[in-house]
Amino acid sequence: MSNTLNHLLDRNVAWVDRKTADDPDFFRRMAEQQMPRYLWVSCSDSRITANDVLDLDPGEIFVHRNIANVVHSSDMNILSVLEFAIEGLKVEHVIVCGHYGCGGVRRALANERSAMVDHWLQPISMLYLKHRAVFDAIPDEAARIDRMCEINVEMQVRRIAATPIVEKAWARGQPLHLHGWIYALHDGLLRDLGPHLSAIEEREALPSIDHRVLHPAEAVSAIRRQALDAFSALEPCC
Repeated sequence: MSNTLNHLLDRNVAWVDRKTADDPDFFRRMAEQQMPRYLWVSCSDSRITANDVLDLDPGEIFVHRNIANVVHSSDMNILSVLEFAIEGLKVEHVIVCGHYGCGGVRRALANERSAMVDHWLQPISMLYLKHRAVFDAIPDEAARIDRMCEINVEMQVRRIAATPIVEKAWARGQPLHLHGWIYALHDGLLRDLGPHLSAIEEREALPSIDHRVLHPAEAVSAIRRQALDAFSALEPCC
């Protein structure tokens, strides 16, 4: 058996041929400058890639991925990505995208422990332990994990909103909007969970994450209100 990955290199050549056949100047434009409007913070899960699920070309979205889309205030990797995306690339939107059935979230709710991955997942584990009675009251394990996946998205949006990088951008009037989304593997669709934050005042007006855990119906109502507002804003067709 060969140890080379020539089949992947062949796929790369075929991809280049398809791109240049459709757009002969594609790679020339890519080489000149990247000007993405979006920063995508998501899980490293191999089934979820930003360009595919959003149907975007290379160069349209800046990406950071890690286990369970966790934002650590001491992680130089994600802080460097945030700083470069916001101050250098001037992205307008930061999207935290989790996914249902996340293996990292599942691990955070389990009793297994190891040196590295469980240290990384500690923010999720600590929130679960604090409200274990609430989560364990959800009888179905998959539903329990999915609920924590949703809460985790909001927690990480809040953590990004609390970074000095984002606070400085808002203070200088830079247009910057934070979003919380979740992806469903079973149908390929994204769900808009919120919160949507565009200013420090909006961040400060949020109820605590503990309140969100204890009052899940309010989050559902907020999503429904967003849907109704979007529907009512549509122009009548006739």
